[in-house]
Amino acid sequence: MCRIGAIKSLDYMHPSMALKLMRSQQEGHDNSGFAMVMQDLGGIFEPYKHLPTLSMACTDEGIRIAENILHEIGFRRIVQWSPVANDWPGLNISAMPNYVFETFNYPYAYEHLGQKEKEELLLDTRLQLREALEPNEEGFAYSFWPDVITLKEIGDPHDIGTYFNLWEVDDRFTAKVITAQCRQNTNYDIVRYAAHPFHTQGYTVLANGENTFYLKNKEFQQGLHRGYIGFESDSQCFLYTLHYVHRQLGWPLRYFKHTITPLPFEQLESRADKNQLMGIRQSLAHLEINGPNAIIGLLPDNTMFTCCDAKKLRPIVIGHDDRTVVFSSEVCGINEILPDRDWTTDIYPGERETIAINDKLEVQRWKQ
Repeated sequence: MCRIGAIKSLDYMHPSMALKLMRSQQEGHDNSGFAMVMQDLGGIFEPYKHLPTLSMACTDEGIRIAENILHEIGFRRIVQWSPVANDWPGLNISAMPNYVFETFNYPYAYEHLGQKEKEELLLDTRLQLREALEPNEEGFAYSFWPDVITLKEIGDPHDIGTYFNLWEVDDRFTAKVITAQCRQNTNYDIVRYAAHPFHTQGYTVLANGENTFYLKNKEFQQGLHRGYIGFESDSQCFLYTLHYVHRQLGWPLRYFKHTITPLPFEQLESRADKNQLMGIRQSLAHLEINGPNAIIGLLPDNTMFTCCDAKKLRPIVIGHDDRTVVFSSEVCGINEILPDRDWTTDIYPGERETIAINDKLEVQRWKQ
């Protein structure tokens, strides 16, 4: 069973917080990897929230390939951060030669276009980078989006933190939202893309559990959108469904839960929104999921939410104080981050519930 966690704060925080959150849950993961997505960035990236940042791990040849593609499209680099690696003997990490975190100005031709056109350009560019880097495993383009940084690595999470010097607090590298998982993909081949969290166009998802409707989801999603690729993990389907329901169809977040775990037909008869929910069941039946899982997600406006499978077979708990909210597979993770909180206010989501946290840390709870 995986372990997942997320922290949302009114203050900028260092990724060491995410490492501490996951360290306390070590008995529940197998030391096969660590990955995180940082959003609402501070530090050296704070002045450039409106511009896209590329997160990539690659070889020297991968850097050359990526730079040629970005230059040809017209992107202009304005800031770059590279972690100082502690390449000490004995660390359990399958490190790539280079880790790239670079922020770019848009091509001149796109500077005065609308947000929609820019967002489509960023998606197409990331897909082009991935396609160019994949054949000889020259690199992995994880995200290319404003105010987002992604790091994924194979190995022991503690050693990964040591390698990237992430145990030492550094105010140059911070964020107000961090999602993290300490386990590599165990159902399929271990590859960096398979590590949670997954990100596309401002949406982030990570999950604890499995999706036994994976093949049904995958076959349907492959025909929905050009960005739905890879499928290295069955949980990646959760990201694509969230993106499709919320961005492509423009539906409110509460309908994501109705899509993945629809209500039984007999419960729909008395609903005022019966016709809408029946329409979801009929048109999006192939996006329904099954199996034990708990999901944490982020929307482009940094709304953080969680929901579970229809039988509540995977744990998730939410703890908070006045400045910070923590989602965790185990309450011990929250205890590590917020030891002085009022524990009686902890939230244990129900199987038919979606809980969302906005930027004011206000809690919204929706029953199906």
